Amino acid sequence: MKKLSHQLTEKYGKGYEQSSLYKYVKFYKMYPDILDSSSPKSSKLLSWTHYRELIRVEDPAARAWYEDEAYKETWSVKTLKRNIESQYYYRLLKSQVKEPVIEEMHQLTEDYQNDQLEFVKNPMIVEFLGFKADTSFTETELESSILTNLQKFLMELGKGYAFVARQQHIHTEKEDYYIDLVFYNYILKCFVLIDLKTTKITHQDVGQMDMYIRMYDELKRSENDNPTLGIVLCSDTDEDIARYSILHGNEQLFASKYKLYLPTEEELRAEIETQKEIFNMQLEDKKEKWDL
Repeated sequence: MKKLSHQLTEKYGKGYEQSSLYKYVKFYKMYPDILDSSSPKSSKLLSWTHYRELIRVEDPAARAWYEDEAYKETWSVKTLKRNIESQYYYRLLKSQVKEPVIEEMHQLTEDYQNDQLEFVKNPMIVEFLGFKADTSFTETELESSILTNLQKFLMELGKGYAFVARQQHIHTEKEDYYIDLVFYNYILKCFVLIDLKTTKITHQDVGQMDMYIRMYDELKRSENDNPTLGIVLCSDTDEDIARYSILHGNEQLFASKYKLYLPTEEELRAEIETQKEIFNMQLEDKKEKWDL
């Protein structure tokens, strides 16, 4: 494994540490029907982060049950992790009256299920796009690769997403605009616009997405839809942008960072904490109001 890790890292870049390789092997043994193809044998697919939690469950019956429930009930990763750690499956099995156990689970995981960070994932792990971290590529190439790997990208986005359009045309009285990618989230009941950037986010990127959101709400959104969300998907986020640009205090506008390789658990944990801090800077004023 050490030799293989070195060879793969040399050839493909980061994401092939020894600890990661052992997880990939374990995943393959537990889920041999999930293939890297456009038509996998298994139609019940979750994100890799979900499967990282599932492969820790040694009991095949419990693991299959957690996978099925996570898929049917659109559990967030936090909800799945909490339910595994609290032995939810076994407590249900032992309970003659199951409703109180189920109700308790719903109450304890309600915040996880409604957390905006569960619907606007940050960072996004997009190693399946096939780009190396040390090579350059255009926004058009990034968009094309996302569409080629759309099923995997939808899983990475999270629960409730459906693809709507690429380069969607919006015509105003004076100009024509084109939005890179448009999705609809049937849980949030709103459109989600994604603007792709191969560089670190700038205040111009944020201003452009803010304009797209306003135009979409006025020209495309129906009465039954909630306000449109916008995500600037970029190679890196920025604390100053989150704190001082129009991103600050905006509940419809988000910046997400993409990573082109699968990080180790330690790297992923550190990256998530960094992005959470930036997200909290964006919502700083609102958090102060909530505390009051």
